[in-house]
Amino acid sequence: MVKDKRSNKWGFLLYRDSCPDNYLEILEGMRIPFVLSPWHDKDVNKETGEFKKAHKHGALYFDSLKSYSQVSELLTKNLNTPAHVEIIMSPKGMYDYFTHADNPEKTPYNIEDIESGCGFDKEKFFIDNNSNEFLTLVIDIIEEHNFTEFTHLVTYARTEDSMLLRFIVDKTYFFAKYLDSRRYAKGEKEDDK
Repeated sequence: MVKDKRSNKWGFLLYRDSCPDNYLEILEGMRIPFVLSPWHDKDVNKETGEFKKAHKHGALYFDSLKSYSQVSELLTKNLNTPAHVEIIMSPKGMYDYFTHADNPEKTPYNIEDIESGCGFDKEKFFIDNNSNEFLTLVIDIIEEHNFTEFTHLVTYARTEDSMLLRFIVDKTYFFAKYLDSRRYAKGEKEDDK
């Protein structure tokens, strides 16, 4: 049974009409890295056609394994959440559900409205869960600016977007090889003239 299982990542719901107004302050005070979806205030109940109660999906990232009852008790006591909590099996699935990225029939929510705190690395979370989009974006930037040197790409990212810089650093080998290939292909074209 799930209540017997232990995990270091637990998901929960936070309802706007029953949580404290200072929910972020309370979460910060708990000293557990957390991430929260945007307010889901446009979700429609398929059966009734009415809007569901405004809510956030949240996740706590503990340093050690915690039981269902430990997490449930902590959240109900501090944030007045429903008692039900769930083990997070896939942070990518959770991220997509936060914004309804894989549910075109549902109202999309903006990733900019995702909240986090207590050391939760939101940039890494975005990069890890959007690596294909970041890869495409960086390749487009290289093509658009006709970069052939890694230093030019790094300088661009450093001044334009720290998240892109972080992604480029994580994928240095790929981008260095890609830029080498562009430089080599460019040199071949000039030699053919």
